[in-house]
Amino acid sequence: MAVSNTVTRPTKKKNYNNMAYVFVLPFVVVFLIFSVYPVFRTLQLSFANYKGFGDVDYIGFKNYIRVLQDKYFWTALLNTVKIWGVNIVLQLAMAFLLTIAFSDIKFKIKGLGFFRAVYYLPNIIAATSVAFLFKTLLDWRYGTINQILAKFGVDQPINWLGQPVTARLSISLIQTWMWFGNSFIMLMAGVQGINKDYFEAASIDGAGRWKSFFYITLPLLRPILLYVTITSLIGGIQMFDLPFLMGTVNGEPLGATQTAIMYLYKFGFATRPKQVGYASAIAYILFLMILVISVIQFKVMNRKED
Repeated sequence: MAVSNTVTRPTKKKNYNNMAYVFVLPFVVVFLIFSVYPVFRTLQLSFANYKGFGDVDYIGFKNYIRVLQDKYFWTALLNTVKIWGVNIVLQLAMAFLLTIAFSDIKFKIKGLGFFRAVYYLPNIIAATSVAFLFKTLLDWRYGTINQILAKFGVDQPINWLGQPVTARLSISLIQTWMWFGNSFIMLMAGVQGINKDYFEAASIDGAGRWKSFFYITLPLLRPILLYVTITSLIGGIQMFDLPFLMGTVNGEPLGATQTAIMYLYKFGFATRPKQVGYASAIAYILFLMILVISVIQFKVMNRKED
């Protein structure tokens, strides 16, 4: 009996599947070159004394020890926490108040899409434009805010960006204005995913809007809240543009508004000669801090949820 020697040929479907790799390849190549490679290159340079050119002189953990002993780094990190702390409290407070107002079945506020767009608008404005705008408004000699205060009898102009407390507070408030819309949209999306029967049942049982919020909305928003706080933490530690553009006096950074990333930038780009290895060590110290705090947040939130 003859055996048929048939050869299985690839189908068109398999060819199409293989072609998918061709379309994905450009993204993978760009991702490896501009995202993955810099991460491992920075880790390598953090163990070296490198000036940005020439040979790489490996010195072990000396850069990390220097960072941990550098009081100016810890001062810059404390400035970052102070600016971010005020920002995140106000940002979440405003986002929660708006979420309560728009999700309350008694209020029945219409036009949610319009308000979303309005609140999110500051988030899409370039940071350079925002910095220029508010630096003009807050100018202690000719700024609009001081001129308005003068109309109300405040004779002595306030140097908003030249004093430590007011400079940090000003940057925090501007950050809040820029980002509370993003937090509001996230929280509102989470609320819209909650079954409305919960709120109606609570209303029938006589629960007010605050009880409904604390016993229904807040527990069910934990995953969204965890995401918002972690991403805000990452953005806060990486804060650079507004403090860099606004927190300067005669071209020099004001010590009270020098953030950790500004301190990293100083050694990686501004000093001569550059201290790229030390800047890389600062970057990884900040990465480890964000990682540890994020893991703690995740564990705490999950424990409460259980």
